[in-house]
Amino acid sequence: MASTNDLKNGTVLNLDGNLWSVVEFQHVKPGKGGAFVRTKLKNVLSGKVVDRTFNAGTKVETATVDKRDMQYLYRDGEDFVFMDSSTYDQINVSGATVGDAANYMLESQEVIVATHEGTPLYVELPTSVVLEITYTEPGLQGDRSTGGTKPATVETGAEIQVPLFLEQGTKVKVDTRTGDYLGRVN
Repeated sequence: MASTNDLKNGTVLNLDGNLWSVVEFQHVKPGKGGAFVRTKLKNVLSGKVVDRTFNAGTKVETATVDKRDMQYLYRDGEDFVFMDSSTYDQINVSGATVGDAANYMLESQEVIVATHEGTPLYVELPTSVVLEITYTEPGLQGDRSTGGTKPATVETGAEIQVPLFLEQGTKVKVDTRTGDYLGRVN
């Protein structure tokens, strides 16, 4: 158990039998009345985001979440196989749990896998990854970086928007949170 005064971004709470991760929190002290904590919580399993308000000092149950550095090995049907970097134990994580992270994971990439009582909750990627463009329409003479964008398929199979001048075989940096193109990598 912890007090609402101890909340931090990323803290996982156990409310009503579900696990919720704190996305944002704000301590509010109105002119009259008691102080309270306004939070934005994300359901760890479903991804649903809700706003919830607690009175200041209220006790909330925290869940112990074990975050481990793991290496993504390969895909096994619908599952993804990860190996613990320290113990070399392998675990299977369902495709639903991995979610959109699958669009930016390459084999042998280091990721963080969060588990609660042995159940994988989510996969955390680095904020950006370097991927190679496997297919995009060829650029035309006169295409410049200040112009528009075009779709490009990267080596994981995900489709992102890139500037018109980029060609197949170019390595690009991609933001894993939004899927945005961040720049070329030499």
